[in-house]
Amino acid sequence: MGLTTLMTIEDLADYLKVSRRTIYEWLRHNKIPAVKLVGQWRFRKEKIDDWVEHQSQQ
Repeated sequence: MGLTTLMTIEDLADYLKVSRRTIYEWLRHNKIPAVKLVGQWRFRKEKIDDWVEHQSQQ
């Protein structure tokens, strides 16, 4: 089983160079792949990279 990199909202905002508010907006509209663990949002880097690639093809 490979190592999965989980990011917080702060990590993701920094990684994508967007505001935390933007991340929350995407979450509200189910626009970004995420998992909620113990009441906190987490993002798998691999899934985010795939999502970004897909967004850039649209």
